[in-house]
Amino acid sequence: MKFLDLAKVYIRSGAGGNGCISFRREKYIEYGGPDGGDGGKGGSVIIETVEGLNTLIDFRYQQHFFAGNGQPGMGKQRTGKDGDDILLRVPAGTEILDEDQETVIADLTQVGERLVLAKGGNGGFGNLHFKSSTNQAPRRSNPGQEGIERTIWLRLKLIADVGLLGLPNAGKSTFLAATSNARPKIADYPFTTLHPNLGVVGVDGVEFVVADIPGLIEGAHEGRGLGDLFLGHVERCAMLLHLVDGTSIDPVEDYTTIIGELEAYGGVLADIPRLTVLNKTDAMDEETRDALVDQLQQASGDKVLTMSGVSGEGVTQVLRALRFGIESSRLKKTDESEETGSWQP
Repeated sequence: MKFLDLAKVYIRSGAGGNGCISFRREKYIEYGGPDGGDGGKGGSVIIETVEGLNTLIDFRYQQHFFAGNGQPGMGKQRTGKDGDDILLRVPAGTEILDEDQETVIADLTQVGERLVLAKGGNGGFGNLHFKSSTNQAPRRSNPGQEGIERTIWLRLKLIADVGLLGLPNAGKSTFLAATSNARPKIADYPFTTLHPNLGVVGVDGVEFVVADIPGLIEGAHEGRGLGDLFLGHVERCAMLLHLVDGTSIDPVEDYTTIIGELEAYGGVLADIPRLTVLNKTDAMDEETRDALVDQLQQASGDKVLTMSGVSGEGVTQVLRALRFGIESSRLKKTDESEETGSWQP
């Protein structure tokens, strides 16, 4: 399934039905009086977050959503049928933006949240509604209220506990593949990851979700490379795992490049706790590794861990550090019987 995290949608609610002008006409009934019914209500456009979705790909093939119009009222005091609502199903973590792509209408982060994007028009009153002691035969009715037409943008920000950061080929996809059942594309050239990937990682009886996004390069906030649009997918993370390629020409420069892009992006990313890890230690000797760790600790001002996603060295320590950095409310406990594979009735 293809990944799509931004979609433009055109919506329109239904118009209300017109009121009816009608009089009762029956044999032997001399003064039947007005009996025109009201028009039906127009349908509304509703958006709802559901389980089982992690992309907006459905909105690539359909961008226009129009709710049904209400039927007009009829004689014999019959009210018109209400128009059918239309429901847009989106994954949790979807932001609804106005046409300017800046004004946030709503941010749906929980499964089951519903929001009326465009309310249907009310139906018009029939002449029965205007009957009074002084106006016993009204010949007036109201037209139905027009529907609301608007253009909105849907932007998906994946909900994950940990977000992976780093330059292209820093080993992010390798780490995700080694620690979860996710199977991202892995190759020895830059930008093998073209869209975000999610994986469920388990350590010491708890699970958390890790998001892998395409690598950043210097000037990504200006649109270079794949840009920084994918950084929105790690805004909701509790922690950021910054992987630094230990085999690059200047790992410290790589580290400062990513930090500079985070600061240029703005928002909350710069305030999210980060764990810096020197990756690919299996391809360097111990002396080089220790020297790079010291340089990165001076640059970051915090402790730096070492890891090799290929050999698995230090991976468990990194996962444990992430676990302790995530709020306990976001962690999911695993069933020990499922881990051991023991059968129970």
